[in-house]
Amino acid sequence: MSLLNLDRKTVRYNGHSILSDISLRIEPGEKIALIGQSGAGKSTLLELLYEQTKANASLVPQELGLVRSLSVFHNIFMGRLDQHGTWYNLANLIKPFEAEVQKIKPIVERLGLSDKLFATVDQLSGGQQQRTAIGRALHKGSDIFFGDEPVSAVDERQAHTVMQCINEAHDTVILSMHDTNLAIGYTDRLIGLKGGELVLDTPSKGMKASDLDELYSH
Repeated sequence: MSLLNLDRKTVRYNGHSILSDISLRIEPGEKIALIGQSGAGKSTLLELLYEQTKANASLVPQELGLVRSLSVFHNIFMGRLDQHGTWYNLANLIKPFEAEVQKIKPIVERLGLSDKLFATVDQLSGGQQQRTAIGRALHKGSDIFFGDEPVSAVDERQAHTVMQCINEAHDTVILSMHDTNLAIGYTDRLIGLKGGELVLDTPSKGMKASDLDELYSH
């Protein structure tokens, strides 16, 4: 049985077609990149797939959903709020418990945020904020990860580290990506959209970025 399934799905907004007649099956354990021009429908497709399994998945959206007045530690801790009672969470907000700090330290170390652990999010660069949101997803510990351009603000070296972290921590990964080289390097299946239509569904192995030029032509 497929993990996720869309059968001839069409999405319209204000009379305009965002996605047209999309049929798609995703199996457990797949690493998938949704690729195509801006406005091709990648984010809408990602959202449709996430809605099917959001109770069992982690999501890093483009707007990140961080609390800017709270620290990196607290934003990452939020990945497991549902695992504790209200009073525990409030007490940890006031004075972080050492046990929780020790759980989160390896995550921030891997993501290059060790020196920002107790800095508030509003002090961070865009790339640091993006890595904080990914840290929250890693801390949640879901089997499935959805990311909408999850490394768009991260430099090239850090992007490789982040992609490795995402893949190692999750069984199934579905990403909307603009960087085709990263998409090819860190996923095993490419799903290409153009004008809201699914026009490509191919294994990543053996593909080159130049093979995808047609997706980005007008």
